[in-house]
Amino acid sequence: MGTTFLPVASIVTVASGRDGWMTVLPGFAVGIPYGLMVLSLLSQYPSKNLLQITEILLGKWMGKIIGVIYILITGYFGGLLLGQTGDIYESSIMPLTPIWLFYLGGLLLVFYLVSFGIEVFARFSEVIFPIIVIALALNIGLSIPRIEQGELLPILSEGLIPLFWGGLKVAPFAMEYILFLAGILTFLPTGVKELGQLKTGVWRAVFLVGTLDMLVVLIQILVFGPIETTRLVYGLLVLGKMVEVSRTVAGVESLFLGVWLGALVIKISAFFFTATWGLETVFYLKGLKWRLATGVVFLGIAFGFIRGPNLIREISLVDDYLILPFASVWILTLWGVSRWKKGAGV
Repeated sequence: MGTTFLPVASIVTVASGRDGWMTVLPGFAVGIPYGLMVLSLLSQYPSKNLLQITEILLGKWMGKIIGVIYILITGYFGGLLLGQTGDIYESSIMPLTPIWLFYLGGLLLVFYLVSFGIEVFARFSEVIFPIIVIALALNIGLSIPRIEQGELLPILSEGLIPLFWGGLKVAPFAMEYILFLAGILTFLPTGVKELGQLKTGVWRAVFLVGTLDMLVVLIQILVFGPIETTRLVYGLLVLGKMVEVSRTVAGVESLFLGVWLGALVIKISAFFFTATWGLETVFYLKGLKWRLATGVVFLGIAFGFIRGPNLIREISLVDDYLILPFASVWILTLWGVSRWKKGAGV
């Protein structure tokens, strides 16, 4: 899930107008066939990540080239996400705090998780994810009294074509998950029962995250209207500021932001892992000094996009023009070559 729930409403409403909420679940559903393709490769090549499988199927040098692209994309995107941490907090509740403190604090949390390995990261995610779901449910539920009637009407007023573009804007979110899955394969079990559970998990994850993000988009369109939703990059943060409990307790946005920080740390950590796994697989570079070097690169990228609008634009460009085409073509090619070699007995 990461922080997809923060910008998704603005993204799909720009593409599809008031019908943007309809595109979220289909956009995430793209991750199901790709996730199943990756798991099918895992069953054929156990204990290997997708970069190692690429070298087996496409040759050493093609594998190295794809590995370098993988490292560059995941490392660059992870740095942008670190920059988003500072942008969110500086633009919402702490505008006078130096932005480098947010960068450094976020990176220290990420580095702590990464240093203790994938198991600690998984346990942290298991604890934080239910809290994120509860916080989203509360934010949505407490915003219901502010709904404006008629904001969703007329349905499909612009036809079906905008729905396609909206779904295309959501699909990169699923591909971000696929890039992480490509690296974590080494740690996944390969028994028949376990693989069945993993495949079921892909379906559940896609539909749970897709449904939550769809509700986030829906409530923002209902409260703000489609025009205002397109203007608000972080509309969910604005909703948090508007939340009141029994008309007596207000200002709970700080609590929500604490939870969103957990989501940011999970997503940045995931891309930190992918970058370091790529370095280890392609160049055999591992250890503390290379993790520190990766952290320095993340900080450098974050400082390169201090202005919020530039940062959001760059994240969108990386999603649309790097992550989506790279992951979709890479996984489909590997799966196709694997099926061909298996059928030909190669």
